[in-house]
Amino acid sequence: MEETVSKNFIEQIIEKDLAEGHCTEVCTRFPPEPNGYLHIGHAKSILLNYGLAQEYHGKFNMRFDDTNPTKEKEEFVESIKEDIKWLGADWEDRLYFASDYFQKMYEAAVTLIKKGKAFVCDLSAEQIREYRGTLTEPGKDSPYRNRSVEENLDLFEKMKNGEFADGEKVLRAKIDMASPNINMRDPVIYRVAHISHHRTGDQWCIYPMYDFAHPLEDAFEGVTHSVCTLEFEDHRPLYDWVVKEVGFACPPKQIEFAKLYLTNVVTGKRYIKKLVEEGIVDGWDDPRLVSIAALRRRGFTPESIKLFVDLCGVSKSNSSVDYAMLEYCIREDLKLRKPRMMAVLDPVKLIIDNYPEGQVEYFDVPNNLENEELGSRKVPFSRELYIEREDFMEEPPKKYFRLFPGNEVRLMNAYFVTCVDYKKDADGRITEIHCTYDPETRSGSGFTGRKVKGTIHWVSAAQSIPAQVRLYENIIDEEKGVYNEDGSLNLNPNSLTILENCRLEPAFAGVKAYDSFQFVRQGYFCVDAKDSRPDALVFNRIVSLKSSFKLPK
Repeated sequence: MEETVSKNFIEQIIEKDLAEGHCTEVCTRFPPEPNGYLHIGHAKSILLNYGLAQEYHGKFNMRFDDTNPTKEKEEFVESIKEDIKWLGADWEDRLYFASDYFQKMYEAAVTLIKKGKAFVCDLSAEQIREYRGTLTEPGKDSPYRNRSVEENLDLFEKMKNGEFADGEKVLRAKIDMASPNINMRDPVIYRVAHISHHRTGDQWCIYPMYDFAHPLEDAFEGVTHSVCTLEFEDHRPLYDWVVKEVGFACPPKQIEFAKLYLTNVVTGKRYIKKLVEEGIVDGWDDPRLVSIAALRRRGFTPESIKLFVDLCGVSKSNSSVDYAMLEYCIREDLKLRKPRMMAVLDPVKLIIDNYPEGQVEYFDVPNNLENEELGSRKVPFSRELYIEREDFMEEPPKKYFRLFPGNEVRLMNAYFVTCVDYKKDADGRITEIHCTYDPETRSGSGFTGRKVKGTIHWVSAAQSIPAQVRLYENIIDEEKGVYNEDGSLNLNPNSLTILENCRLEPAFAGVKAYDSFQFVRQGYFCVDAKDSRPDALVFNRIVSLKSSFKLPK
C-alpha cells in the first residue's frame, strides 16, 4: 500500500499550474534586501523556496533586492551569501542583483508612461499621504495626474539626468485613487535619490520602489512562483498590475505564506542594529541573537534548522512558535552525532589520599553510549582531579547523593571514592576535598560488591585543559515581555554568563571553530568561531540537556 503524502497549499498550486500548462519548469527565488543580517524567519523562506525548486526539479534564483542604497552594504551581501550556502541552498550560477536591471526597469517605467499608466508628480511625500485617503474614504487625484505623455517623458528623463533634488518629483503609477486597496491608489514607483549605490556607484540618481521593482525582477528572471510572506498579500494586486501593464506574456504568480514568529526573541533589524551600535551585543552574530550567523556561531546546525522549519509547516495563518521547539531540534540533531566528554565548569580540587602519587592510568571511555560508531577515547586518571563545586556539600539536604563527608560516590568511568575530609579558605570557600578510593571498584572490572546512588564527572588536574565557557539565556526578559512602554527592549541582565578557568579533559586539544560536543551533565557546547584560539579555548553553550518542549503527537 502506497503511503499518502500530504501536500501543502503551495505545492497544490504548483502542481495545478504544471498540470494545466501554465508553466513547464518551476523557478523560485529568495530576494533579500542587503540591509542587515538574515534571521531564523528568513531561513523558512530560503528553505521553502529552495525546497520547492528541488522538489519539482526546477531552478532556484538567489537575488539581492538592492534598490534602496540608503541602507545597503556589501558586508550584508557577503553575510547573506554565506548564510544561504551554510543552510544548503545552492543557487549554482543563478546569482542576480536588482541593480542589474536598473536600465530595464527604467525602460519599463517609460513603457507605462507611454501607455498613459504613469505620471510625474510634484506633490511632497506628506501631500501624497494626505491625498491618499483612508481605509474608509477614497483618495483624491493629484493635480499633476493628467499631464501629457510628452511632458511626463520629458520630466522623467530630467529626473534620471539629475535635474531635480531629492523629493522634488516622483513617478507614480496611474491606477485608481478610489480603490479599496490603498496600495493601488497611484503608488509611487520611482523616486529621486542622489546617493551612491554599492554596485552601480553614481550611475543612477533615481531608484525604483520595491513594489514596482520586485515583480519586474521576477518577470525578467523567468520566476514562475514568487513565494513570499503574508504581509505582501495586499500588495499582490499591484504586483499583478505591474507585470500585466508592462506586457509580460507569462507573468510570475505571487503566493503568500505565514511568517515564522519565535516567542521572546528580537528579529527586527532596527532593534538589532541598536543593540550592535550600543555595544550590548558584540555584533550581528552575537550568540544571543537569532540571526542565522548568530545561530551558526552558537553551534546550531543546518540540519536542526531544517527540522525546525519542517515541524513549523507551511500555512496561511500567522502563529508564534516557542523557542523551546528550536532547542528541541538541535538536541535531536546532536544527541547521536556528537561525543559526550567531561568538562568541569566550576572546578574544585579533589585529592585521592590513598592513590599513588605520580601515577597516571587511562580509562577507555565510549564517546557516545547511544552510538557505538563514534568509538572511544583514552581518559587519564590521577591522584588529583577537578570536580564540579556543586557536587560537594558540607551539610547536604535529604536526597543529595553526591559527595559529602562520609559518603561514597562513583567517579564516572573510574572508581568509587569516599569523602574523608575537606579544606576551606579564610572566607569559608571549599578549596580541597579529600577522598579515598577502592581499587576493587575499577570501571570495567565487573565489580558487584555494592552500589552507590551518586555518580559525578571529573577531569585529571595535571592533564586538564583550561577554557572559557559562555552560558546564554534569552536576551529578552521573558517575564516582562519584549518591549517596555516606551518601545525600548526589555533586556535580560543575565543573558550572558562568562565562566573563566573551566577545566576540560585533554581530548579537547586541537578542537576547531564550530566543533561541538556534549559536556556530560551540562549540555551541548560549541567552539566559538570569533574568539576561541588554540591556546585560549572559548566554548558557547548551544543548549542545556533538559527540555521543556514536547513534540505534539
